Amino acid sequence: MELKKSEGANIDKLRLPITLIGLLFVGSLVLASFSYTSAVEREQQAQADTNAANVNYDIEDVPEPETPPETPPQVDVIPPPSDVITPVVNTETIPEPIMNTPPPVITAPVEQVVVQEEIIDFPDVEATFPGGAAAMQKWIADNVKYPQTSIEMNEQGRVYLSFVVEPDGSISNIAVERGVSGDLDREAKRLLRKMPPWIAGEAKGRKARTRCRLPINFTLN
Repeated sequence: MELKKSEGANIDKLRLPITLIGLLFVGSLVLASFSYTSAVEREQQAQADTNAANVNYDIEDVPEPETPPETPPQVDVIPPPSDVITPVVNTETIPEPIMNTPPPVITAPVEQVVVQEEIIDFPDVEATFPGGAAAMQKWIADNVKYPQTSIEMNEQGRVYLSFVVEPDGSISNIAVERGVSGDLDREAKRLLRKMPPWIAGEAKGRKARTRCRLPINFTLN
């Protein structure tokens, strides 16, 4: 059985008008509430202005300060000068200025640093005794002093010495490389110190410090 909808009972056509009427009603209520609030605020403000107008402020009269009487200016009276003038004598003595003399500055003597030249072990020209090796052997034989203790103890042998011949021919840095006894070693060093100046050796065409070695033979006859 088929059901048919009546045209008279169809309310879809009335939905839009009913919605518009509802919105109009709600807007009227909101507008009425705002209008009522504004009227109440205006009434409260008018009441506050009326109360303020009815308040009377009492203003006290403040008396003006009294002006003190003016005091006459004071004038310093200078006493008349006396006939007798007493001279003032300055008895203070001016102290002499004290001169503080500073103590003398003691300066230490300046040490002169002498830079020695290099000692050359193998020079171009060897240093020699004046007159050669034969003259040196004769000089040693003439100047040797055989120690008495060495004679008594029958000490004999060869003392090997090393020394440096300076550019001026003097002998320095004497050392015993291999000795025999204390007395014979000291006598060999004494002989070297007493020798006349040697002929200095040369290196690179000029006189230089050269190292030499010399054996001195001590024998008892």
